[in-house]
Amino acid sequence: MSVAAEKEQTERLLANVEAIEEVAGTLPSGAPGRSKLYDVADNLLDSAMPIRPVVAADLLELTEKTVRAWASEGVLLVSEQEPTMRLEPRRVHEVMHLVREIRRIGRSRGLLDEVHRRLSDQALLEREDLAESLDQVVLGEGTVVRSGTTIPE
Repeated sequence: MSVAAEKEQTERLLANVEAIEEVAGTLPSGAPGRSKLYDVADNLLDSAMPIRPVVAADLLELTEKTVRAWASEGVLLVSEQEPTMRLEPRRVHEVMHLVREIRRIGRSRGLLDEVHRRLSDQALLEREDLAESLDQVVLGEGTVVRSGTTIPE
């Protein structure tokens, strides 16, 4: 497939995912259709072919060199299925959201660091042990630990 055809196909796919997510976001939390729509968006991303760095660069409005650097830094994930470098569509989509948001608030310098920080924060927030700890704090459960104190057993 040519680069132009891949770019068009990828843009169309991501536009569909964006539209589905937008509609899902308008539904109340817990609405039956909301989770179904998010599942459809996830399935579309799961079925997408890995993306060439040149196509990802165009989608992210970055240079191909920058996209390759971000891949080597682990911000963009490289597909293991391909003999040449291709990027995981789900991560490109996720990074695309972050880049848009960061640019929207007027930041363009240190984009890699900012995206990397936000991905790290997101990964922390998705950890089950942290979610459990935060739930305990909200409920007033748990023990306050300060350095130099011991925790009763």
